[in-house]
Amino acid sequence: MEEENKKEKEGASFSMQVKEELSNVEGASRHCQLAELAALVLCCGRLVNKKMDDDDENSCINKTLLFESENETVLRKYFTFVQKTFNIELMRVHKGNGYALELNEQDTKTVLHAIELSEEEPLENCVADSRLLLRNCCRRAFVRGCFLASGSISAPQKGYHFEIVTVSEKRAQQLQQIIRNCGIEAKTVVRKKYHVVYAKEGEQIGDLLSLMEAPKARMNFENIRILKDVRNSVNRKVNCEAANLNKTANASLEQVRDIEYISEYYGLESLPENLRQAARLRLEKPDASLTELGKMMDPPVSKSGVNHRFKKLKALADQMREKGGRL
Repeated sequence: MEEENKKEKEGASFSMQVKEELSNVEGASRHCQLAELAALVLCCGRLVNKKMDDDDENSCINKTLLFESENETVLRKYFTFVQKTFNIELMRVHKGNGYALELNEQDTKTVLHAIELSEEEPLENCVADSRLLLRNCCRRAFVRGCFLASGSISAPQKGYHFEIVTVSEKRAQQLQQIIRNCGIEAKTVVRKKYHVVYAKEGEQIGDLLSLMEAPKARMNFENIRILKDVRNSVNRKVNCEAANLNKTANASLEQVRDIEYISEYYGLESLPENLRQAARLRLEKPDASLTELGKMMDPPVSKSGVNHRFKKLKALADQMREKGGRL
């Protein structure tokens, strides 16, 4: 249980490190900033109806944009974008255990118009407007915004898993296609009421970190990935060698049993010289490989030649066993 909790903390910590790095990335151009802002709004934004006067039943109802996130890093990024791009002041409102950022009606219209979204349509039904994603740099910014708002990545020590959670199939398909257009394969899966875009290959995840412009995270990820690959390679080699030693030891044990059976009921002296030599060497050197035994013979014999002799000895022992120790 403690080990599982440790791995969960490592995964959350790595995700936070990546998001912290991405929160400091600003698109070089206004169009990139708008693409990333659109991603943040689509993932964390909500249009709410608000009365001008709560005490007046006939008061006009305005639509305002409410931005909610449990992650302070995401709230800070959104706040900075809106303030710098539009010179707009946001209202900080208390929501449950955290805070949300709210725009007034006019500022809501300004922001939604800039990122090609309509205030007449619930945001959960919307996808990003293609005009925001014409440039490769804007597509990168959009993926970055989606990951910041609703993505996660496992600690590479634990395993390879990158995902971004979306609220609709068409939004997941759009994001998947954007990532594919950047040369990276991504898949989708339905999880309860959400549609998840994900990648599980180390190379794909490394490329996604570069795509989102997180070079430090990419370097850390690749260093751990290389170390894991080296360890796995060493483990495979050790396991392979251990399996081969096991196989050799088991084969040698069977050969010794056959030879001892022949010796007891038939006698090694009754064997042809080539089989007698192989039998005696095996009894003397039970741990030797076939190649090593072949070099000890006079004249030397190849590995396949030694193996052929032991097959003859086995056939002879099996024949004797069938006849109760007689030939």
